[in-house]
Amino acid sequence: MDFAKQSVICQAWGSVLSIDNSCPASHAVFVARKLRVQYPGAVYHLMSRGDHREDIFRDDDDRRLFLKTVGEACAKTGWQIHAYCLMRNHFHLVVETPEPNLVAGMKWLLGTYTVRFNRRHRLSGHLFSGRYKSLVVDGSGNGYLKTVCDYVHLNPVRARLLRPGQALTDFHWSSYGSYLTEPGKRWPWLRVDRLFGEHGIQRDSVAGRLEFEKRMELRKLQEENGPGAKMPAWCLGSEDFRKELLAQMVNLDGAGRFGVEIREVAEQKAERVLAEELRILGWNESELSRRRKGDPGKVRIAKRLRRETTMTLEWIAQRLLMGTKTHLTHLLYWEQREGVGAKLEGKGVVNTRD
Repeated sequence: MDFAKQSVICQAWGSVLSIDNSCPASHAVFVARKLRVQYPGAVYHLMSRGDHREDIFRDDDDRRLFLKTVGEACAKTGWQIHAYCLMRNHFHLVVETPEPNLVAGMKWLLGTYTVRFNRRHRLSGHLFSGRYKSLVVDGSGNGYLKTVCDYVHLNPVRARLLRPGQALTDFHWSSYGSYLTEPGKRWPWLRVDRLFGEHGIQRDSVAGRLEFEKRMELRKLQEENGPGAKMPAWCLGSEDFRKELLAQMVNLDGAGRFGVEIREVAEQKAERVLAEELRILGWNESELSRRRKGDPGKVRIAKRLRRETTMTLEWIAQRLLMGTKTHLTHLLYWEQREGVGAKLEGKGVVNTRD
C-alpha cells in the first residue's frame, strides 16, 4: 500500500472527520489534518468554540454582528441555514451547501467575524479554538434534519439557560423564534420549509407555526426530564449514507480530485459574476488590459466579487489586472468611504475630507 492510500484510510478509520484513537498506530504517522466531506447539497451541523472557551459574543451587538456576517457568507456561497443557536462562547449552525464550498465559506465566515469582533473590542489574535466541528447530516428527508435542528433549538434547555416552565421563545438568540413568525419577518437566508416538512407540517401558516411550537414545547419537557440528547461524532444518517461517505473518503481518485473540484466551483461562480459585469459595462475581456488598475468599472466588479464570492483579494486583483492585493484593498477602502460620504451629503451632512 502506498503512502497516499495509507493516509486516506487512516483518516477514514472510525471517523472520516476526525483523527481518533481507533486509528492503528502503524498508520498514525501519515495523518496530518481532519478531512472535510464536501459535495453539492450537503447538510452540516457546525459548531465552533472560543479560544480557551472564552466568549465569542460579549453582548447582543456581537450577536447581531455575527448574524449579519452569516448573511453575507450565505450571499457569497449560496448557503441555506436551517437552524442556528448563539451561546456565550460557541455557536451552532445547521447549513445546507448547494455547492461543495463548506471550507471556503467557513474560512471566510470565521475569519471575517474574528476581524470585526477584534476591531469592535480593540483586540487582536485568535477568537476561535482550533478547527470548527462539522457533522455531516443525511438530508434525504427521513428525519435526520429534524433531529439535528431540534437539537440545536433545544441547546438553551440543556445549558440550563431556561427555567422549567419557561417558554423556549424566551431564549432570543436561536432561529426557533423566527420559525414562529411570519415569513416577511425572518432572515432571508433562513429556510424553514424542510424542517416543517420533517415535522409533518404541510404549510407555513399560523396553524402550522402553532403546531410546530406545540411540538417543540413537548420536546423541551422531554429534554428537561430525561437524559440530554447527544450527537454522533461525524455523521448523522442511515447506515447506507455512512457507508457511502466512507467509500468516498477511501476512493483515491475521488480524494485526489476533491480539492481541485472545490476551487473550480468557486472560480466558476466568480467567472460568471465577471462575465455578467462585463456585459453590463459593455466591455469585452480585452478591456481589462486596456484600462488602468483603478478604473471605476474594475472597482465595481471587484466590489461585487468580494460581496458575492469567496475569492481572495489576490485572485481578484490578478484576474482584473488591478495590481497587488494591497493596491486593491486601498481602492476598495476609498470607494467605500466615498460611498458613505455621498450618502451623508445626501442627508445634509458635510463631508470634511479634502
